[in-house]
Amino acid sequence: MAFFEAVRLALATIRVQKLKSFFTLIGVTIGVMFLIAVVSIVEGMSRYVENDFAGKLFGVNTFTLRRWNDFNTDDNLDWREIQRRPRLFPQDAALVRGVLPPGSLSAIASELFMSANSPYNRPRQVQAVATEASYFTIKKFNLERGRAFGQQEVNIGARVIVIGVEVAEHFFQGLDPIGRELRLNGTPFEVIGVIEKQGTIFGFSLDRLAIAPYTSPLHRAIRPRGDIESMVVQAPSAVLVTDGMDAAREVLRAARRLPPGKADNFALETQDEALAFFDGIKSKMVVFGTALPAIGLVVGAMVIMNIMLVAVAERTREIGVRKALGARRRDIMSQFLVESATLSVVGAAVGIGLGVGLAATIAALTPLPAAVAPWSVVAALVVGAGVGIAAGIYPASRAARLDPIAALRQE
Repeated sequence: MAFFEAVRLALATIRVQKLKSFFTLIGVTIGVMFLIAVVSIVEGMSRYVENDFAGKLFGVNTFTLRRWNDFNTDDNLDWREIQRRPRLFPQDAALVRGVLPPGSLSAIASELFMSANSPYNRPRQVQAVATEASYFTIKKFNLERGRAFGQQEVNIGARVIVIGVEVAEHFFQGLDPIGRELRLNGTPFEVIGVIEKQGTIFGFSLDRLAIAPYTSPLHRAIRPRGDIESMVVQAPSAVLVTDGMDAAREVLRAARRLPPGKADNFALETQDEALAFFDGIKSKMVVFGTALPAIGLVVGAMVIMNIMLVAVAERTREIGVRKALGARRRDIMSQFLVESATLSVVGAAVGIGLGVGLAATIAALTPLPAAVAPWSVVAALVVGAGVGIAAGIYPASRAARLDPIAALRQE
């Protein structure tokens, strides 16, 4: 039997025996559906993290000086030792600034969620950031109205504040927020600017910002001890990021009198650490996310094998006739293998459609991004065909070994 004839026969079987075909294909369909959905979510998260998340969180060509890393991929870290690290102070930031490559920008930054209130609406939590004027340039914050505070206002510790769109809409709905008062931790600040809409990261709004000079009372409310949370540095180019980090590490180690061979008691973090952190999460998601599809495919393979065994029993006389007319064992075996693979591929194709729909639904209704990878569609079809062939080997070999005389006597 020709290949296309075997495919046509399998499709005809699906069309005639709809209920049996449905139960035959459902295992493969469900398995492939979840496989496509999981891969789409992982792919979407990967693109999102690489293209949007890291850029918005860190900025372009930047590194961050911290007491410890925000993102850790080392499971063997001694957290008790890390907790004993000395705090960072403005003096440390000044040392680092003195050795940065020419043209670098830097900004002290400390942030904390705290309650804000105004006379025009109820209190609400906002992401308060105490920083310097260059922070707006490093983060590429464009303003939709008003202005950012300048270095002179940082020098005098002015009580001015720049807010995000969401903060403006909540506290000053229907009003122009510029020149109005917003209180943070009970301290009044004058709103001088509103940042353009930034969007969200995994459902977390980037527009709940309230940014004031780090020399203002806001910084004391965030860091009562006078230390700083971090210092963000932007180098003129990607090449100079490494030079800046090396210079910062050298001057801090010297200031803290760390001998050669002793580990740093501070952290210098780039977006590579964040990407490595999410790569670890991605690999775990793939492992756990493919467990359910694998179970579905195994169940689907067992169902297909059972259905093909029934088909062999029902078509024993047909097999005998074909053998009597000269069909070889490999002809009989290939016929049933093609039929089994066709059934599985049809189930995989339906599963691909449902998986794409499921991924789109998840992306629309949840913060999880989803992007269907073309390779996953091809892989699903290959997996579907592989499941069908694997499930059909035993029934096909059983059909091929039938004695033609005994088969012709079968009623």
